[in-house]
Amino acid sequence: MTPNKKSQSEAYKAAGVDITAGYRAVELIKKDIARTTTPGVLSDLGGFGGLFKPDISGMKEPVLVSGTDGVGTKLKYAFTLDKHDTIGIDCVAMCVNDILCVGAQPLFFLDYIACGKNDPERIAQIVKGVADGCEQSGMALIGGETAEMPGFYREDEYDLAGFAVGIVDREKMLDVKNVKPGDRVIALPSSGLHSNGFSLVRKILDANEYTDYDTRYQVLDGKNLGEALLEPTRIYVKPVLALLEDVRVKSIAHITGGGFFENIPRALPEGLGVAINKSALRQPFLFKYIQEAGKITTHDMYNTFNMGVGMILIVSPNELGKALEILQAEGEDAFLLGEVVSSPEAVIF
Repeated sequence: MTPNKKSQSEAYKAAGVDITAGYRAVELIKKDIARTTTPGVLSDLGGFGGLFKPDISGMKEPVLVSGTDGVGTKLKYAFTLDKHDTIGIDCVAMCVNDILCVGAQPLFFLDYIACGKNDPERIAQIVKGVADGCEQSGMALIGGETAEMPGFYREDEYDLAGFAVGIVDREKMLDVKNVKPGDRVIALPSSGLHSNGFSLVRKILDANEYTDYDTRYQVLDGKNLGEALLEPTRIYVKPVLALLEDVRVKSIAHITGGGFFENIPRALPEGLGVAINKSALRQPFLFKYIQEAGKITTHDMYNTFNMGVGMILIVSPNELGKALEILQAEGEDAFLLGEVVSSPEAVIF
C-alpha cells in the first residue's frame, strides 16, 4: 500500500490520531507479513478484505473452522517490561490451538490492535510476534487493523485480538462421541502460564509487591520472573497435524482459562471422566511459586491454570505407543496423563 501524499490531517493529528504514523507502521510490518504468505493468498496488504483460496482437493466435504481470542491481561506485563515482540504469538496460539481441537488445518489469520497512540516501531514488534505465530502454525497473515484511539487507551497501552480460520474434511472432524472408557489421555506440556489466569497472577504479585522482574526470583526454571511471565503460549499445530495423519485421535482439549476442570470435560461425552495420574505432571516451577505466594488452594490452581499441560489428546489404548512415538519425533515431550473412565466426575485425581 502506497500512502497518498495528500492524506494528512493536522486537525486529526491535533486530536491524537496521526495518519502518517499508520503509514509508517504499515511499511515496517510488510516484511513480516510477507514471510507468512502461503499458496492460497490472493490479496496484497492494504485492501479492504483479505482474500484466500483454500486448496480443497481430496476433500469430500470441506468445513471451515473459525476461532477468535485475545491475550487478556498478560498484556499488562508486556507494558511493564516494554517487551512486545512475543505477545503476538500468544494471540495466534489462543486461536489456532482452539480450531485444532476439531482437527482443522489453519489457513489464515487476521489481527486487531487498538492503541492510545500509534507508535510504528511498537506496532511492528507486535505484528512480528503475530507473524512468528502464523509461521509456527503454517498459515498466512492476510489482514488486520490498527485503531488509534486517544482518550480511550493510555498512550503506552494497547489491546490485541485475533481471528483464525482453518479447514477440515467433515468425515475427519473429531467427535467426542467416539471417546470410550479405557481410552488413554496424552498430555502435551505447556511453556508456563500461556495466556490465562493473569488477573489472579497480577493480584498475587501486586499484593506481595513483587515488582522487580529482572533481577530477583531467578529460580523459575532458569528464567527471571519477567521472562517466565511473558513466555509465549505454545502452538501445537504442526505436531498434532502430523499425528492426525497416522493416528485416529478421538478428541482434543486446549487447556486454557478454567484449567482442567473446565476444559477437559469439553473433550468428553456425558457420563465419562478422566482419571489423572497427578505424579505424571511436569509443572514449571512458576505454578508452585504462584500457589505459595498467593496461598491458593490446589483445586483453584487446577481450575484456573493449565498446570503444565497445554493440550490433551485422547486415543485408544492400542494407538498410545504409536501416538507418543510420533509426537516425540515431532519434538513434543508428550506423556501419558491418564485414562478415560465411567464417572459422573469429569476430572479425577
